[in-house]
Amino acid sequence: MSAQELERRPLHLLSIVLPARDEEGCVCSTVEHLHLELRLNNIPHEIVVVDDGSSDNTWSLLQRLQQSVPELKPLQNIGQHGFGRAIICGLDNMAGDAVVIMMADESDDCRDVVRYWEELNKGYDCVFGSRFIKGGGTIDYPRFKLLVNRLANKFLQMFFRIKLNDTTNAFKAYRREVIDGCRPLIAPHFNLTIEIPLKAIVRGYSWTIIPITWRNRRTGAAKLKIKEMGSRYLFICMYIWLEKYLSRGDYKKQ
Repeated sequence: MSAQELERRPLHLLSIVLPARDEEGCVCSTVEHLHLELRLNNIPHEIVVVDDGSSDNTWSLLQRLQQSVPELKPLQNIGQHGFGRAIICGLDNMAGDAVVIMMADESDDCRDVVRYWEELNKGYDCVFGSRFIKGGGTIDYPRFKLLVNRLANKFLQMFFRIKLNDTTNAFKAYRREVIDGCRPLIAPHFNLTIEIPLKAIVRGYSWTIIPITWRNRRTGAAKLKIKEMGSRYLFICMYIWLEKYLSRGDYKKQ
């Protein structure tokens, strides 16, 4: 992509949206490490943590932490719960002109958020991380989930004819106009992780891929239930595939 095509207005504020449900064991350390990394790199930011109906002390811990981290913006998803709904709640309430979506369980590397910001400032509309390209990696990835992940992402690569090989990973970065241009967002659960990037690609937004690292959570329980998500992922795939080939460009970036 040419320098002229990538020339865009400078970004002023990065919003980081983290959905959290029953994450009392790690949400504070996630926010503190993220805030420190961004502050050390002089990145203007806000950290939007959306409590998605936690039954533990997640919400009270976030309220307390806000006193020492003024950039923290805790929200409660008071509507229907779900991973995707919590993220949409955060996107609806963010102030930034760019956003990174990441997990609240410390599985994503805060240093990669800095690299996302740097790539967005080169002019890209979207920056997608991949754990499965040179320079990326995973630590303690459960074998069965890894197998399912690779099969699902290979299917998406072939179905949409794209180079991205880690579409299902939530940890990605976007300019605000991409989020606005992908609305309405309809995926209420983990299938939102593929709805946003696939819509962005199909609708003509520019994107690049960088290597990222991931490690398995050290506290709490994983919220993704693979057996519950298959049909939901497929629905979103078919919905966007139909847009790609039948909408005649009605939703393309202008």
